[in-house]
Amino acid sequence: MMPAMAQVVIAGCGYVGNRLAEMLLAEGHEVFGIRRDISALAPGVRGIRGNVATPSALGPAPPRVEYAVFAVGADEGTEKAYRQAYLDGLAGFLQWLLDEGQRPRRIIMTSSTSVYGQRRGEPINEDSPTHPTQFRGETMLASEGLLAASGIPSVAIRLGGIYGPNRTSLIRRAREGALRLRGTEHFTNRIHRDDAAGLIRHLLFHSDPHPLYLGVDDRSAEEAELFTWLAKETGAAPPAPPEELEVGAAPSPSRRSVGSKRCTNERARESGYRFLYPTYREGYGALIEALAAADPSPIAG
Repeated sequence: MMPAMAQVVIAGCGYVGNRLAEMLLAEGHEVFGIRRDISALAPGVRGIRGNVATPSALGPAPPRVEYAVFAVGADEGTEKAYRQAYLDGLAGFLQWLLDEGQRPRRIIMTSSTSVYGQRRGEPINEDSPTHPTQFRGETMLASEGLLAASGIPSVAIRLGGIYGPNRTSLIRRAREGALRLRGTEHFTNRIHRDDAAGLIRHLLFHSDPHPLYLGVDDRSAEEAELFTWLAKETGAAPPAPPEELEVGAAPSPSRRSVGSKRCTNERARESGYRFLYPTYREGYGALIEALAAADPSPIAG
């Protein structure tokens, strides 16, 4: 049962964290957000300025941290930045809570489907083996282990690619006719920002959650299907056919696959969560409508 009013601390109160904060505030909870620039916090969030990787600089904690969320993001895509955000950051956040004498009832951590290295369209659930092939997945998996070893009740949510308001580059590329098909089938896994935040909120107060969930929408999208649909919905030209490569030539960096897998959200749905945007059609459809309302000019080309 959800408490009438709880104190919640969100470390990394950014794209997803701010939306979560808005949901919690609307329900009457008291929300504290940790970030270096507290001017970017959602209205009503009480700011804690600092970097979680440096706990001594964060200052005092709220008097009763009942629930906590660790939803940081790396400043850039380097291995060093990932370690600073997810490993140093989580270690610092846990140390800060300990130093301040706080033991939340539960901590939710946002992780990533990058912990799965499968790339042949395999079906993936929470029990699937993790074989990260890049430092991103390796770092996320290590941070999950760090949280599990903390002794604080916790839940890790492995999120797919997050899209939503202000993250519409795929729609822009579709409008510009810049989408190109691959020569092979390639599955992608996504979740709308509002569902990422909604699932965190749902599991934060769940009576008996599993320690691990996949945060993806109802159906993995085959990329060619998605690109073709986006082009049609935006009134743009169909995506370009696969590029023809000379024998022995490597594909361009933008076309190199970092994994093709089909992740399921069955456990999340069984927990009682109902997705606002069950597939890319609902999610991108709403974004396309919003963009069209803001800029009704016809699409060039």
